[in-house]
Amino acid sequence: MMQKVINFLVGLFTGAVVGATVALLLAPDAGSELQKRMRARVEGLIEEGRRAADARQAELEAQLEAFKRGAPVTIETTSEQPRS
Repeated sequence: MMQKVINFLVGLFTGAVVGATVALLLAPDAGSELQKRMRARVEGLIEEGRRAADARQAELEAQLEAFKRGAPVTIETTSEQPRS
């Protein structure tokens, strides 16, 4: 079982390295321009993640406070499964 996990991780890492190398070699922009675009995209994704984490933290803190007061707490779950 552990060997399967290790093999999977090695394959995943190898695929990521090969994919990144091919993407850089076939990129239509110059290296510095590509770096700027990628940096801006990554920074945008990080900021979006921070906003989502802050919103979720505020929601959880509100639920905790409600729970401490003895108020009924509604926990929402998201389902990613398509409905048939």
